[in-house]
This record gives sequence, C-alpha cells and structure tokens, in this order.
Amino acid sequence: MADIPMTDEECRLATERLSDQLDLYANLLVRKGVALREGQELVLQAPVERADFARRVVRAAYRHGAGHVTVIWADDVVSRLTYENCPLEFFEHTPSWQVEQLNSLAENGAAFLFLEGQDPSMLRGIDPAKPAAASRARNTECRSFRDGMDFGRNAWCIAGVPVQAWASEVFPELSPAEALYRLWVLILEVSRADGEDPESAWETHNASFEKTKRFLNGHAFDALRYEASNGTDLTVGLPEGHIWDGGAGRTQDGVTFFPNIPTEEVFTSPDRTRAEGVVHSALPLVHAGQIVRDFWLRFEGGQVVDFGAEQGREVLRHILETDEGSRRLGEVALVSKNTPIRQSDTLFYDTLYDENASCHLALGMGFPECVAGGTKLTKEGLLERGVNQSATHVDFMVGSDDLTITGVCADGTEVPVFVNGQWAWE
Repeated sequence: MADIPMTDEECRLATERLSDQLDLYANLLVRKGVALREGQELVLQAPVERADFARRVVRAAYRHGAGHVTVIWADDVVSRLTYENCPLEFFEHTPSWQVEQLNSLAENGAAFLFLEGQDPSMLRGIDPAKPAAASRARNTECRSFRDGMDFGRNAWCIAGVPVQAWASEVFPELSPAEALYRLWVLILEVSRADGEDPESAWETHNASFEKTKRFLNGHAFDALRYEASNGTDLTVGLPEGHIWDGGAGRTQDGVTFFPNIPTEEVFTSPDRTRAEGVVHSALPLVHAGQIVRDFWLRFEGGQVVDFGAEQGREVLRHILETDEGSRRLGEVALVSKNTPIRQSDTLFYDTLYDENASCHLALGMGFPECVAGGTKLTKEGLLERGVNQSATHVDFMVGSDDLTITGVCADGTEVPVFVNGQWAWE
C-alpha cells in the first residue's frame, strides 16, 4: 500500500490532519528553539511560500508573551532575479537599511528564528562570486547581528520548513503534492516534533548529549585522526582548553536555547593552525543555492592548499577565497550514523539536515564558547588560542560509513572514538 501514489486530494487532507502537530512544532521553535522570554522581540525569517506556517509561529510567539514579532520574508524567485540582474558591485555591500535593521534588533536583545526552506538549485548558473560577496558583506557589516549570535548575546534557532522545489528534489519520484506532504512528515519526525509533547522530547534528547561530552572533555585530546576508504587521511589538532559542546546552547545571561532543530552533533573548534592531510566529502554541499559534489580538500599547516570537485568547483573556490580564515577549519563535529536523519536514508540537500546525518567539518568561523573563557575574549585573543576567525562558516560532511576517528592524547596515547561511522562504544 505504501507504494501506491497519493492523489492531490489525499495529500491535501493528510496535510490538514497535520495541523495540530504543526502547532506543536511552532510552539517548540518558540519555547525551546529560541526560548522566547516575556516582552522580548522575535525576528522571524521565513520563505514566503510557507507564510501559512510562519503565521503559526507568530501566533505562538504572541501567545507566549512576545513584545513584538518582526517577519523578514525570503523568496527564491526574487533572489534569483536579483542575482541575474544586479552587477557584482551591488552585492559587495549590504544596503544600509538592512544593516540598521539587523544590528539594531540584535543590540536590543531580540531572538532570531530562521525557517529554512529553499530550492537547492535556485542559483544554478549564477556567478558564484555574487552570493559569496553578499554573504561576506552581511557577515562583516552586520557586526552586532553576527557577534550577537557568535558570542552568545542573542538566542537563535535554525529549523526547517518544506517548499515545493526542495520537496521535489528530495522526492523526485513523487507528485509535487505528495513530495511536499512527505517532506513535512519527515521534517517533523527527524525534529522529534511528531509526538504528543515535542518539548519534553527535546529535554530528553538534550540529556543524551551529556555522556558523550563527558567522554570527549575528559580525554582532552590533542588531536583527532580521520581515516576512510574514500581517501580521507586527515589529522586535526585541538587547542589547549578546548570544550566539546552539543545540544542546547546558552546565552551569556543564562538563557538555554537550541540553535539547531534538529541536532545530533557534538562539536568543538579545532586549532586553526593544525590540520594536515586530505579529506573527502561524504555528501553533497548545498551552498547559496548551488551544489558542490564529490570534493576534496588538502590541508598543510592548518590551511587548504589544494582542492577539487566533480561539480561546483567554482562555488568551492569562492568559499575558500572569502577571507584568510575561510581556508582554515572552525569546527569539528561528530555525528553517529545511528541517528534518525541518517537512518531515514534520505539525502536532504540541506546542510541543517545532512550535517546531522554525518560527521562534518566547517571552514571559517570558530566558536568562542568552545575554549575555556572564550566568550569573554576579543577576536585577537581567540586567534591566539587557536580559534579561527572569518566572515563565513560553511559545514561540509565527511562521515562515510567506514570512517574511523582516533583520539590522540598529548602523550601519544591513542583512543578509538569512531569505528565504521559510529561511536566506538556503539
């Protein structure tokens, strides 16, 4: 029966039956995702195609005591038209009104909720220099906004909502209506938002990270060595005093929130000067509406010195040329293949989901909270501690099914961390 296609009318009725569950999901994002407080401003970024769900979030926010909700709409068609018709010079600076909007909201203590849903190929054929310039400009000119999230001054959360083009990419064999419905169901499932009490489910899930973090923080490894049959042979150094984190985040004033829904990773920031060897991708990278497939990076002295890709090499080049820090690692994240997203056997073509199906690394900005006392350090102080600084942060997946990761202690002792793509104790 599962293989019999649904009619459009069946899809419509099935989606209507999700209504109560979608309200629970909206509440989860407001109450746990950004942990909205009484009287606080919520900034909601959402695809215009999902205005129906955005309205659920706005209602949930006001019911929970929001002082005001600012909605910033995103539209794939308009974005593509802009990139097609405006010159590169336009994207090298963020319009002053957008800088003022984002910085002032961050400075006034807003929480930021980003509903992610876009066509993975929306910018196919667009000069990758344009989205690269736009991203660099926003991250360098909207400093209060960027630093508010990076340094724990503002709570924020990224979560997914389906749009038609994305759903059809994930489920190309289904009708548009059924693909959209199936992606909604899958998002709720992997986000632990398909039960009667998603908020309690997330409290339980958060507790599950503690054992893993105790193991990693207790060993205080000097380095991690990655090996896989696809050619990955990479050693990544870890800074003294590094801290493994995962699950809930915490603002400087003590608010507990979830930056990513879903999340399955534990992560830290590596020593930006100590990466040696080659790493191969395990999944495609979708970046700024363009896809990079089957790529590799070679590191020497912590820096990418060579790279290649079967598809999207120019996109990768523009990522690496963002600034000096974009050729160095800002994150190492460990994710077992025994997670709901990986077990769904679905390629999402979206980093929020695919990074939680696979161990990953990130080029660019490191995390201040991942070294002892880091949130109180200046950027220069973080650099001295080995934490990378950059205007970008791009995750890419390296967790193949046969990946082995070995922890190397300062005295040379080696401890198995991952065996065949899963925690050594699994």
